[in-house]
Amino acid sequence: MAKSSVTTMSGAMVSRAIVDSFKKLDPRIMVKSPVMFVVEVGFVITLLLSFDPNLFGGNYGPHSGERAFNIVVTVILFITVLFGNFAEAIAEGRGKAQAESLRKAKTDLSANRKKADGSYETVAATTLRKDDVVRVIAGEMIPADGEVIQGLGSVDESAITGESAAVIRGAGGDFSSVTGGTKLLSDELIIRVTANPGESFLDKMIGLVEGASRQKTPNELALSVLLAGLTLIFLIVVDTLEPMAIYVHGKIDVATLIALLVCLIPTTIGALLSAIGIAGMDRVIRFNVIAKSGKAVEAAGDVNTLILDKTGTITIGNRLASEFVAVGRHTEKELIELAVLSSLFDETPEGRSVVDLGKEKGVSFVREKYHDAENVEFSADTRMSGLTLVDGTMVRKGAVDAISRHVIERGGSIPEDLREKTDRIAMEGGTPLAVVREKEIYGLIYLKDIVKSGMRERFEELRKMGIKTVMCTGDNPLTAATIAKEAGVDDFIAEAKPEDKMRLIKEEQALGKLVAMSGDGTNDAPALAQADVGLAMNTGTPAAKEAGNMVDLDSDPTKLIEVVSIGKQLLITRGAITTFSIANDVAKYFAIIPAIFLYVLPQLGALNIMALTSQRSAILSALIFNAVIIPLLIPLAMKGVKYRPMSATSMLMRNILLYGIGGVIAPFVGIKLIDIIITWLGMANI
Repeated sequence: MAKSSVTTMSGAMVSRAIVDSFKKLDPRIMVKSPVMFVVEVGFVITLLLSFDPNLFGGNYGPHSGERAFNIVVTVILFITVLFGNFAEAIAEGRGKAQAESLRKAKTDLSANRKKADGSYETVAATTLRKDDVVRVIAGEMIPADGEVIQGLGSVDESAITGESAAVIRGAGGDFSSVTGGTKLLSDELIIRVTANPGESFLDKMIGLVEGASRQKTPNELALSVLLAGLTLIFLIVVDTLEPMAIYVHGKIDVATLIALLVCLIPTTIGALLSAIGIAGMDRVIRFNVIAKSGKAVEAAGDVNTLILDKTGTITIGNRLASEFVAVGRHTEKELIELAVLSSLFDETPEGRSVVDLGKEKGVSFVREKYHDAENVEFSADTRMSGLTLVDGTMVRKGAVDAISRHVIERGGSIPEDLREKTDRIAMEGGTPLAVVREKEIYGLIYLKDIVKSGMRERFEELRKMGIKTVMCTGDNPLTAATIAKEAGVDDFIAEAKPEDKMRLIKEEQALGKLVAMSGDGTNDAPALAQADVGLAMNTGTPAAKEAGNMVDLDSDPTKLIEVVSIGKQLLITRGAITTFSIANDVAKYFAIIPAIFLYVLPQLGALNIMALTSQRSAILSALIFNAVIIPLLIPLAMKGVKYRPMSATSMLMRNILLYGIGGVIAPFVGIKLIDIIITWLGMANI
């Protein structure tokens, strides 16, 4: 996914958001946001009063100025609703822009589909069905989501992930999954289609990033209910003001009551609530993570335990040569020469790593000089590989016990220090490979499961967030302990089976904790489904991607750190703006209530601490501030409050100090400035 897609379409997004702001005036849409729906109803009422000020009673003459006041209130209320709609529309627009960039990956593709007789026919990709078999050769686009059943090739996934580096896809294992719309760069793949039209991963991604189709999360629904409750309470309070005014021989017109209601109900958070949630999902998407629901993003913000698969997640996934250990009377140089020679034609990652490490040590061979040598590939029977030179000399590397038997069968002897050095490598979590020439062992190759760079620092960052990290691996406890210590995880489970991961997740959840799980294999699917946050790797199997509620397009398991930060940021942003909104209402109360009753109860003048010019200027100033604050807070809602690792108490105090006190001070300053401008314009007594 092109990360610049949002910025390059910003002009189009704003234009579309403005249009959508008007479309959202439809009451069927507005009713989903109770607070803003009340504002819209108030707008309709004041609009009617603009035509007939006496519509709901009263005795206003044609020159009373009441019509002008009603018109101004109507305009401000209309702008307030539009600003609220604009905030939601601009957030949705970013998601739609992401979706547009994804749609570019879907073109009119053709496919070479296998027929019953084994031959291939060219068909439109849209006609492919699940379980169809297709052939893709270098330079062609992969026509549909599928699983490689034959071949190995390099695939360009930049249209989906935005990353230019090609990835390797091949039959078997956890890297067999391919996505429709990506391009095969080399070789040939035979692929079994895993999705029907409209059900592909790309189709699902497009649907998920469309802000308009997003469902509210439980947290949002709960907050919506709270806002609706506050709105109802203030509605009842405002309804009682007219009888109170009559009791003290005063009068409050309908437009003033509506203005008071709009200022007192939590319009700020009501207008920005959806935008905050949509923006949270959008921030996850910009990290190339597809969240299948807003609930998953929210859950990430409250995660207590993170479970990670070791192979391919914490470690690179292939054991690589890290050291040469000579035994007996042999030198390290002699060992390196034989080790490199035995691996000269070994194309496995382990074999290539032996050659690479040998080069670092100053030993290399020209392969062409040994083209007549017999290459002996590794087999489960012999558990050895290597070369048989032209003169019949055997050079082998392999499992220590297999090499030892090989030597004894030929009348050789085992070096006295072989066992000691073998045990040392095993205790450190490595895999020892013995190197032999004919019947003499020269030493050991130390194969090590390499921990990805930066993992320890990343786990330390999670620890500061209060998140416990647990590594799951099928390795023996000794190896697992070594990797866990090097990576810096808090705990580990060795010799873990899929059911062990499930058991751990359920145990943590039973303690009231939220659990995140990262994985890429079919054996990870049950745990990904059980976890509160299941982050599946895009390079993983279809089963893993289907089970998780998030998919990382970059296949970087440490991305969970960013996901957790974004989840916390979403919750903090919502809390901060809610605090600001409620604090705003307190300040607006002091602006309007004294002004309304000032003429009938002069004693209330003591509460007019802002020294507002008149009743009308107080109402209009508060109403204008109420409308203007919404677009001013849109950047904060979209960007989010920056998350800093700290305790919940410290975070609460920070919110209260910054957004609570700030939310009280801002309206006092803003309303007074607007009152001065209104008075200067001669609108204080309309």
